[in-house]
Amino acid sequence: MEQVRQVLRANGLDPKMATVGFFAVQPVYDWKPKQHLVAYRVTTDVTLKLKDFSKIGPITQQLADTNVSESQTLSYLLENMEEAKNRAVEDAYRRARNSAETIARVSGRALGDLSYASVDTFENPGIVPRMARSMAVMKSEAAPAPTEEFTPQNVTVTAHVNALFNVK
Repeated sequence: MEQVRQVLRANGLDPKMATVGFFAVQPVYDWKPKQHLVAYRVTTDVTLKLKDFSKIGPITQQLADTNVSESQTLSYLLENMEEAKNRAVEDAYRRARNSAETIARVSGRALGDLSYASVDTFENPGIVPRMARSMAVMKSEAAPAPTEEFTPQNVTVTAHVNALFNVK
């Protein structure tokens, strides 16, 4: 864990930004000539929330270089999901109302008040990059940084509004 703290500090990040999910301790045995305990393998889950996508590559590489992990998983999510859902609902309602106004107008009627509405929102993060690599691949000098030449993908939030309007 101290090596993880050093990597974070080297990248200008406070180690308090990372959370540790668990520690798992597993015995390691030598089976020759008979079973005996030789060591313990400790695994953990460390989560780090970054807002600067450009730091992912260097941190991933430095963690691989320190040999503190066998695999690394990168994922991302939208920080303020409720705000995004609300905006998607507003846009969907505006489109539903515009469609209803058009139908009312072409039928020679006027659009009345909203009588009923149902709303469904959907998050479509697209492909969430999963980068699990062996230490041998991560240590290769020729291998590019995991996020080199990539940019963060947009998270799309959509809403479907069923709206029932009265007509005059």
